[in-house]
Amino acid sequence: MPIERITVPDFGDVQEITVVEVYVSVGDVIEEEDPLVALESEKAVMDIPSPFPGKVTEVHLKDGDTVKNEDIIILIEVGAESDVQAKKPEEKQEQSPKDPPEEKRPAEPEQQKQQAPSKEVTTEERAESTEGSYHATPSVRAYARELDVDLSLITGTGPKGRILKEDIQQLVKNVLKNKPLTAQTTVATAPFDEPPLEDFSKYGAIEEKPLGRIQKISGPHLHRSWVTIPHVTHFAEADITDLERFRKQLNEEVSSDGLKFSPLVFIIKAVVAMLKEYPLFNCSLVPGGQSIILKKYYHMGIAVDTPGGLVVPVVKNADQKGIRDIGMELNRLSSNAREGKLAIPDLQGATFTISSLGGIGGTGFTPIVNSPQVAILGLSRSYQKPVWDGQSFVPRLTLPFSLSYDHRVIDGAEAARFCRSMSKSIEDLRRALL
Repeated sequence: MPIERITVPDFGDVQEITVVEVYVSVGDVIEEEDPLVALESEKAVMDIPSPFPGKVTEVHLKDGDTVKNEDIIILIEVGAESDVQAKKPEEKQEQSPKDPPEEKRPAEPEQQKQQAPSKEVTTEERAESTEGSYHATPSVRAYARELDVDLSLITGTGPKGRILKEDIQQLVKNVLKNKPLTAQTTVATAPFDEPPLEDFSKYGAIEEKPLGRIQKISGPHLHRSWVTIPHVTHFAEADITDLERFRKQLNEEVSSDGLKFSPLVFIIKAVVAMLKEYPLFNCSLVPGGQSIILKKYYHMGIAVDTPGGLVVPVVKNADQKGIRDIGMELNRLSSNAREGKLAIPDLQGATFTISSLGGIGGTGFTPIVNSPQVAILGLSRSYQKPVWDGQSFVPRLTLPFSLSYDHRVIDGAEAARFCRSMSKSIEDLRRALL
């Protein structure tokens, strides 16, 4: 039977990719699309599925490895799936006695040794140790650097001794209990001491369920954005009666690819026009708050609701795409997001984000700015509104929207002007062509 190599896919210009978890071992019989490993960059965690069914003959990666494009993940004997039913019971019996020795590895003395570094260890040696020998994902290492925490002082509580963000937060809490906040310690960087929950079971039946992987990854980032960015939200409306009539007309014209336009396609074009007119909304604040970086490219992050949670794929170079190209790209990204097939480059590089709840409902909401961006647009559900035309009230389809922004970069007057121009651009899309 042929042996196939399964390699790490092309992740574009991602500099560091870490193996978070290996799901398979030698001898496993797997099906097509079964997950092999979980890989993490600084942007996201994603499972790599098997393109073939068969039997795993070699595993080339382990938890914590740093890999690059085209590195071998496993070797698989294609065609061995015919023996699945016969071999699975044997594999379970064979694997069960193998698991305990892994748990009994004498890792604890080694961790204790790392936990108490001698005074002779230099700063350089400790930094090198922190970056290399400790089991932590890139996002956790970045979090530790942000809080200036030495990972050599932490014993990981995650799987196989992996250091988690919660471990870093617990260390900081312990330090702050003995050392009060000073002028150099900001509330933004100090984790909050959350009070313990009471016992809810005394009131009735309860069930504790773990958060999904996406929530676990995005939660700390959203919390940090909310705490560190002074948010202000501006609410406005746009009359989309004419736009909706034009959209329906386009959708009635049968195209060869069967593409149907959603309102979001036209909103993206209007947003790009506004970002060109108001470049401050397409920038990032340099740490320290003394300058900003203006971006001359327009990559639109689009929040997509999936069974696993909210993800934000990116429509790259939206200013260079026409209505049809944007519609096709939105369809591709949305479909891949819901099927869990987004590549890491699909999630990178957004300069501005649009979050749409129009298909679900609501009259308004306050989206959280996705740092290091400085603004985010929230779209609510459109509704019919009576408007006086000078002689009588006529029904007009109205789109409520909200703009949350970083008040360190954008003031209220500039946000109001942005939203007023945004309304005009949506109401008459010809303005987006100027």
